[in-house]
Amino acid sequence: MASSHSPREALATDGLRAGAALAALVVAAAAQAQFPDRPLRLIVPFAPGGNIDLTARTIAPGMSQALGQPVVVDNRSGAGGRIGAEVAAKSAPDGYTLLLGSSGSLTINPVFGTNVSYDPLRDFTPTTLVSITPLVVTVHPSVPVKTIAGLIALAKKQPGRLAVASAGIGSTTHIANEIFQIEAGVKFIHVPFKGSGPALVDLVGGHADLMFDQLSTSSPHVRAGRLRALALTTSKRSALLPEIPTIEEAGVRGYEVETWTGVFLPANAPKEIVARIWKAAYDTLAQPSVREAFERLGSEPLRSTPEALALRMRNEMVKWTKVKQAVNIKLD
Repeated sequence: MASSHSPREALATDGLRAGAALAALVVAAAAQAQFPDRPLRLIVPFAPGGNIDLTARTIAPGMSQALGQPVVVDNRSGAGGRIGAEVAAKSAPDGYTLLLGSSGSLTINPVFGTNVSYDPLRDFTPTTLVSITPLVVTVHPSVPVKTIAGLIALAKKQPGRLAVASAGIGSTTHIANEIFQIEAGVKFIHVPFKGSGPALVDLVGGHADLMFDQLSTSSPHVRAGRLRALALTTSKRSALLPEIPTIEEAGVRGYEVETWTGVFLPANAPKEIVARIWKAAYDTLAQPSVREAFERLGSEPLRSTPEALALRMRNEMVKWTKVKQAVNIKLD
């Protein structure tokens, strides 16, 4: 009989079922050499100020408290998250280097890129999913459109003249706008940055015309009137900006893109250490203050087992491979 639970409810249920087994490994970790006995670094493969960076800084304090050592955010930006992911993949699997991986760096880049030196399924050990965030299409107020239909009409009238900023080649924000261009039949000029933070600075400054960015980082600019929101990239609206329709509602049928994040270690990390990191992140995500912080950002905090996160990655890579075959996007 098919389950009536949603995939996200299943993630939570799986987490509860596996909790006892993972907690037992945490106890075993105590027998190791007092791990951790020095600060840990959490690599963020994007520049400060973007969604992935804000996510890391939301969970780092709670993880620090749980582990009894500082968890220091280390920004290693560039190549749509590829550079930071490469640094993490090559780090010692001793538990002191973590990666806040995302859909861009771990499922999109490896599928669409041709110069990716790491295998996301082979070179990383997943712990828990952290959050899911919709993207929002925003334009600078000088762009004379208020709807997706208006944007499409303007882009068709002025092909190749509107500049779309992104968090970097191969990032979710890049792929989101490439798929939109293909499905809407329009052409933008792509301007990649080393993270959504720098991209937003240029967009707000009027040096770019539009951007597909995570709601968490764009919403403050929308509320302040520095940017105009046109539509969300997900299949449902957000409680943060309930008046903003989805791209599908606006007429581009079947369009759906979102960003997820998760905590990873390099491959071959000891199981006891993986369990200790998993529990620190899992318990942090249960804290009401942390969940409220994510909700204020427009993100949905989620927890999972390592197995559920690995399954999500495999499923998404299958999805993006099909998209690549259909739209022929190349990143290198």
